[in-house]
Amino acid sequence: MRSLLNDRLRDDPLATEAADIVRSCVHCGFCNATCPTYQVTGDERDGPRGRIYLMKSWLEADAAGATTQAHLERCLLCRNCETTCPSGVRYGRLLDLVRPRVNETVGLTPWQRATRALLKNVIPYPRRWRAAVTMGRWLRPLLPAAIKRLYALSDVPPAFKPALHARRVLLLGGCAQSVLNPAIDAAALRVFDAIGIGLDRIPGVDCCGALPYHLGDEPVAVRIAKANIDAWWPAIEAGAEAVMATSSGCGLQLRDYGQLLAHDAHYGPRAARLVSLVRDPLELVDASSLRDRVRGAGQCVAVQTPCTLQHGQRLGGRIEPLLRALGWEIAPANEGHLCCGSAGSYSVLQPGMSTTLRERKLGNLMAAQPTAIVTANIGCQLHLAAQAEVPVKHWLEVLATALD
Repeated sequence: MRSLLNDRLRDDPLATEAADIVRSCVHCGFCNATCPTYQVTGDERDGPRGRIYLMKSWLEADAAGATTQAHLERCLLCRNCETTCPSGVRYGRLLDLVRPRVNETVGLTPWQRATRALLKNVIPYPRRWRAAVTMGRWLRPLLPAAIKRLYALSDVPPAFKPALHARRVLLLGGCAQSVLNPAIDAAALRVFDAIGIGLDRIPGVDCCGALPYHLGDEPVAVRIAKANIDAWWPAIEAGAEAVMATSSGCGLQLRDYGQLLAHDAHYGPRAARLVSLVRDPLELVDASSLRDRVRGAGQCVAVQTPCTLQHGQRLGGRIEPLLRALGWEIAPANEGHLCCGSAGSYSVLQPGMSTTLRERKLGNLMAAQPTAIVTANIGCQLHLAAQAEVPVKHWLEVLATALD
């Protein structure tokens, strides 16, 4: 797809990168077939191909209106289109480059600005978020439905002291997850202890930076990435085997540190090394090492693979064989590639579309009447649990509960 830059953007390196991505699109439209929002609305502008045309127009004319803004904001950034695209278009990066600029051009309403400021300045900081959750319990009846779902699934789990192991993995502390469902990381400690791996948390390494980054605040995301690298670096130099996040969305953001800091002379090489060490828990947990410890026979579960796992990290199809090998029955579910509608802050900013996609996802997941739904991302877990008729668990929670 041909794309020219207008005079004002011609010397802007980010605009140049965006134009290069636009040029890689061949306008085939395969992406629309797997785009969740296009499936709902049928509007070309709510599919990746149409959105690329809208972004192309902005790059060429340096002008955008409320209609362009609305269609770009409606994108979930699920990256399903990247899995489908035969040309390798880096659509997610393109949207991250252009959408904040369009919002600057068109402007946001006072409510939109206030909501984004609240999300960016509270959730990434566990102490602030914990205080907000505590306050929210008192105000819950007055809160909008999209906000109510952001309250804890579990209290602080019982303390567990793992054994010392020669194999050590660095574990991201987490921001939203550490407040809303600390049972996930507690489950990770138990499961990894069972396979002989110790998990180390470094104080102060909490947020991965995904939330501010996808809300258009790249400077804050860069600052968080640099701080995390600095905090982890001594342990990496000392021989840590891997860097891990139990939420697939955070794991994807860690893998993107190399791109985020590519042009930084000091942090670029460090980020590249860190990225080489990033692993999802599914890459480290092997069924053979747990087969004599876990009993899952007789339980039928439906698996919801988060977009950040299957389209971002390209690790789709890993949960099912692991659980099946350990005795669980996996319920069939249609449209496993489509987003559940959570998508980080999307369920707060776009509640209507988010709810529609959740209803569609739950309809598919519950068709075979499973006893539980299993996922790998805190956002998806919270979003589905708000409406699901059965428990929604992280797969690590499921394994930890079944450990003898």
